[in-house]
Amino acid sequence: MLNRFSADTGYRLTPGLLYDRTLNLALDVYQPEQASGAPVVVFFHGGRWSEGDKNQYKFVGQALASRGFVAVIPDFRQYPAVRFPAFVEDAARAVRWARNAARAYGGDPAQLFVMGHSSGAHIAALLALNEDYLKAVGGSRTWLRGMIGLAGAYDFMPITAPDLRDIFGPVEKFALSQPIYYVDGQNPPLLLIHGRDDKVVPVKNTENLARAVAKAGGPVETVIYESLSHAMVIGSLASYLRGRADVLDNIEDFIQRTVKTPQAVRRPVEIQATPLIIEDTRDLRTQELPPSPAGPIEDSGADPARPVPVAP
Repeated sequence: MLNRFSADTGYRLTPGLLYDRTLNLALDVYQPEQASGAPVVVFFHGGRWSEGDKNQYKFVGQALASRGFVAVIPDFRQYPAVRFPAFVEDAARAVRWARNAARAYGGDPAQLFVMGHSSGAHIAALLALNEDYLKAVGGSRTWLRGMIGLAGAYDFMPITAPDLRDIFGPVEKFALSQPIYYVDGQNPPLLLIHGRDDKVVPVKNTENLARAVAKAGGPVETVIYESLSHAMVIGSLASYLRGRADVLDNIEDFIQRTVKTPQAVRRPVEIQATPLIIEDTRDLRTQELPPSPAGPIEDSGADPARPVPVAP
């Protein structure tokens, strides 16, 4: 329904471009008319790391293109065909493709952003916070001017849902799936958007990550909507729902401000991926959450395998 009412004008759609021929992984590019030197946004869709595809997100491509951005929307492998971190590795290759091909579609490779919703925001956050993924494809976090997360899963331990335990297992590796684990203050600017009415991914994910990044000295902004649901955070990008919330306006403002600011020089650090002590998170660990059709990202209950965080 969101796609049906999205405009077919004002941009050029180039679908089905292979970014990984070995795995037959493709992406779609939404190019604004007469784009030249435009910011490029690589968007990763949600779906609990197990469902969804790029064809469902024409409304996102149209929304970004309507604000003058080149939108790149890739498919990536999903559970149960693969488990973590395969989908993040696919995402890194999609980012490399977008950077290499940016100029051919009117984009500027020096103005490259990653963006995602829900589990897709988890993927985008790992690319921005854990440099190993981009290093593996010949790059670094300096490729990224910023990251935009919509209702993202960034700090969702303990992991008790059977499917999530299978996706992110074995147990001793659960912490490696958590974006908050990699906070080091060297991240590109983050814009984290969430709604307090989110029954799938609690807003504490955004609050905890933002607090940790700010504490480490990294650039981060948050926009919290009091009455926006998990679905409406992304649904409000659709043209006929934009009056419900100014999510797209906030995304545009963040991108435009960020590209006008000189890119920060990242100082080298000796230790990365160090867990941080985050205050006031006990309510996140123990709260009872209403179930969603697929079950919430976070589950109540204790997980004895959760590592004890240490101060950096």
